[in-house]
Amino acid sequence: MSDLLSRRLALLDSAEQRDLLRHCRHGLEKESLRVDPAGHLALTPHPQALGSALTHAQITTDYSEALLEFITAAEEDPARSLDELDAIHRFAYAQMGEELLWTHSMPCKLPAEADIPIAEYGSSHIGRIKHVYRKGLAVRYGKAMQCIAGIHYNFSLPEALWPLLQQAEGDSRPAQDWQSERYVALIRNFRRYSWLLMYLFGASPAVCASFLKEREHNLETLGEGTLYLPWATSLRMSDLGYQNNAQASLRPCYNDLDSYLASLRQAVSTPYPPYEAIGLQKDGEWQQLNTNVLQIENEFYSSIRPKRVANSGERPIQALGARGVQYVEVRCLDIDPFLPLGIDLVAARFLDAFLLYCALEDSPNMAGDECRECTSNFALTVKEGRKPGLALQQHGEARELTAWGLELLERIEACAALLDTAHGSDLHQLALNAQRAKLEDPSLTPSARVLRSLREDNLSFFAFAQRQSERHAAWFRSRPLDAESQAAFTQSARDSLAAQAQLEQEQQGSFEEFVERYMAAIEPSA
Repeated sequence: MSDLLSRRLALLDSAEQRDLLRHCRHGLEKESLRVDPAGHLALTPHPQALGSALTHAQITTDYSEALLEFITAAEEDPARSLDELDAIHRFAYAQMGEELLWTHSMPCKLPAEADIPIAEYGSSHIGRIKHVYRKGLAVRYGKAMQCIAGIHYNFSLPEALWPLLQQAEGDSRPAQDWQSERYVALIRNFRRYSWLLMYLFGASPAVCASFLKEREHNLETLGEGTLYLPWATSLRMSDLGYQNNAQASLRPCYNDLDSYLASLRQAVSTPYPPYEAIGLQKDGEWQQLNTNVLQIENEFYSSIRPKRVANSGERPIQALGARGVQYVEVRCLDIDPFLPLGIDLVAARFLDAFLLYCALEDSPNMAGDECRECTSNFALTVKEGRKPGLALQQHGEARELTAWGLELLERIEACAALLDTAHGSDLHQLALNAQRAKLEDPSLTPSARVLRSLREDNLSFFAFAQRQSERHAAWFRSRPLDAESQAAFTQSARDSLAAQAQLEQEQQGSFEEFVERYMAAIEPSA
């Protein structure tokens, strides 16, 4: 443990500050494909009973019309976020007829690319922006890749924590700059150690062979219709999942917020010849929002993002630039197919301890060599994380994954203990112990459990994922919401449809002018 971490922990463990860490905030975003009873991608429209995907605060869609995304509020107790996620699932199942939610990160059997429906958001300018952006994703990366699903874990430390640390460390910068700098430091440490999360929580070691039809790959065959890698943890997070040649040279600097924002502004303003060849429009139909490296900043795929709640009409990058970092969004979590919600409280409590450690531990700036090392460690873990004796690199030195992981848990343990002291429990310590068991016995990891189910039950990936989806659907359907909760969700759906209709009635000007203003808002000169 570094001296800096020890001092910060001691400061927060004082009697007058002990309650502070009860006020961390947690939010969840979970994606799931809608499928028909046979496990094929649903080609039906977004159910109107779920409300407007454009304006509903809890239920929207991601890339495809069939890719639902459920969003919870930010709560101080992660149990409340999971309860809200559970309620959203129960409401959705009451409106979906025979359709199921696919409870795996890698997709079901997909139709031909042309038949995968892109999400629709109505005729308002902002709704059309969202649709055209997704058309751009289709022509740039293909539709199948956009049907991969995951869970995003939003986390913030208490606002009162930052001035306390700033004063103790004698820093005289504006408070907003200090808070942003500390969140960016958290992100650097996350980059250093996030390979551990892939080992512990990766749950996609296999895919349906149909997902990679006509694509080159180095996967092995595991029975008919299943491709896998024997030591993989998360093929979703490998180069088989989200890949982008244009982004290969885009490595935003996480050494300060300004340089990170500048790199994204540059990317949304720099033409990329292959995208220029596609063109902006074809036969009068928009193909993409622009022909640059990124259409918008959200197109940059990363395992973690700095975030700030944006005001109406404000771009994410504008919000960050104006008011600094408010929370982080962890984006690398697979859906655990053994859990109805895809995540549980044990994972959430360990993530809290892990992220607190990343925030409080010393986090020097990262030079290019260390950045490349971190990227390599992550990539190696998602493809070979359970391989006996696997070695990663730390400052040019080989580190055996298991030993390094156990050493990290020893350091994180102090943060888990501090959280338990604040909450008057031992739940964070128990969550950490559960992760230690996975390092000592790789067969306990979700990725190993998936492969064991395929082999022992003689199932293809598709049959396994279909079975788990049916089991979870039955569990949610057996627990309908009470009348009051059902009525509240129904009213929220109606309100969102009315809000979308109002947007469509009140908009002014042409779509072309709207796109031009939208793009100009974050150009480098802005």
